[in-house]
Formats: sequence, C-alpha cells, structure tokens
Amino acid sequence: MPAADPADPADPADPADPADPADPADLSGPSGPGSAASGAGPRSVERALDLLDAVADAGRPVGAKALARELGCALSTVYHLAGPLLARGHLVRTAGGYAPGPRVPALHRAHLRHHGLGASTGELLGLLRRATGAEAYHTAYRDGLITVVDTTAPVTDTAHPFAPGPEARAHATAHGKALLAALPRARRRRYLADHGMARLTERTITGADRFEAEMATVRGQGYAVSLGEADLAHACLAVAVPDRGDGIVHALSVSLPTAEFARRQGAVRAALARAVPGFPALPES
Repeated sequence: MPAADPADPADPADPADPADPADPADLSGPSGPGSAASGAGPRSVERALDLLDAVADAGRPVGAKALARELGCALSTVYHLAGPLLARGHLVRTAGGYAPGPRVPALHRAHLRHHGLGASTGELLGLLRRATGAEAYHTAYRDGLITVVDTTAPVTDTAHPFAPGPEARAHATAHGKALLAALPRARRRRYLADHGMARLTERTITGADRFEAEMATVRGQGYAVSLGEADLAHACLAVAVPDRGDGIVHALSVSLPTAEFARRQGAVRAALARAVPGFPALPES
C-alpha cells in the first residue's frame, strides 16, 4: 500500500497589506513573478528587484539599454533603479554593463547561516560528489517556493541544467518530486496550480492523476527519479531529508548523464541514503 500523504496543518492567514500609494517615479512596464502585480511592496522596490533579477539571469554583464528593453521601461528608469543597488553593492558596473555585486554572495551566506546550513552542508555535498562522481545538490521547499540552495557544479558550468536559484521545473526533477511528495496533498496541489506542469521533454509528466501516482511511488520507495524529464541529457535521483522542525522541507540529489543512469543508479541511491543522516541539525537556540 503506498504511503499516505502527510497531514496538512491549517495555514495561518496572512494579514492584509495596506494599499501602497502610487509611486511618482516612471516605473511602468510589465511585471514578472513577485513584481508589483502581486500587490506586495512599493512599486519602486518591486522594479528594483526586477532589475536585479534580470542582471542575475543574464549570465553575463548586461547594458542599461538591454535592461530597459527587457523590463519595458525608460532608460532613465534603469539608471534611477540601479543607483541604490550600486551604492549598496548589489550591482557593480563593468565595461560590459551591470553585473551582480559583492553583496549578493553575502546574502546567500547569511541565508544559509540563519537556517543552520552553510559549510557543513557544502561538505556533505562534496562527500556525495566524491562518492558518486556526479554533481550533488541541496534543494528546499518553503512557503510555496522550491529553490536549489547549493550545488557542487562549478559556477562557470552554465550548461548544467540545475543551477542555484528558484526551481521552475520541480514537477520534472527528482529533487522537486522528493520535496513535493513530502508535502500534504492540498499543499502540493496548490504548488502545482501556482507553478504549472509544463512539458519540457516527451518524458515530462504533465497530468495531475499520473503525477499523484508518481508521488505515491516516491513515498513508497523512499526516493525520487527523473529520467530525462527536465532535460533529455540528464537523469537525477533525490531523497527528502527528515523534518528538522524548521518549517522547511529539504532534499539531497545527484544528477548524471541519462545514458549512465541504468549502470550507476544503485551506487547513487546508496550514497544518498548514507548522506541523509549527515544533514545538519538545527542549531540550538
């Protein structure tokens, strides 16, 4: 009999945000996820974050004109928004355009430190990398979002399919499946309704009923598999970490070439099982 879904405690209602006054600055333009359309925060803050995200996602320094085109705003607005980000070190200006600044990795380190992660998690991923000969990952679910927190893949490896940051393909990845299978069904369905189930390859599961059957399989066998579902060239295996009591669901995973999956999957599963007990506990308060 497949393992049952965990119970879903009632989510506390969020207090209503007061309406924000109109921002007098020229900050018009299309809004992305988490932008002013969400109703969260002043428009100028949302647009500054849109700018920071656009620079981070560009993969190389990007000029002000290109940013204005992407954000759908005036060139002067880009300069207006970039000023405070440059002053605080979130952006730097290079010969090729804007690039993420030194404050960005500091924020990432602070995020790990606040959640009792950091160096010990990185060491665990390194052990997984050495044990399997493949790249290892730490992924987490929190408040309706799934994020690749850390990986052993080099930052210069831009061709690698699973980079740190928000994970938009959770339904097609092993780490996403492991995390979603650990959630109560209602919360999992909310996540899928919010983020969709895009068909990325001919192997991607896009139907709700079939995905629920996959979730039962993951819970029953204790690990998740994605075989060319997010990227035909890559397979991945993942296991969820037992609840640490911090309201976050964590997972460890390993990716390898699809062509090598059948030969190496047993060794990778064994390495993941050995790694889970080494995941850091919450620091004592």
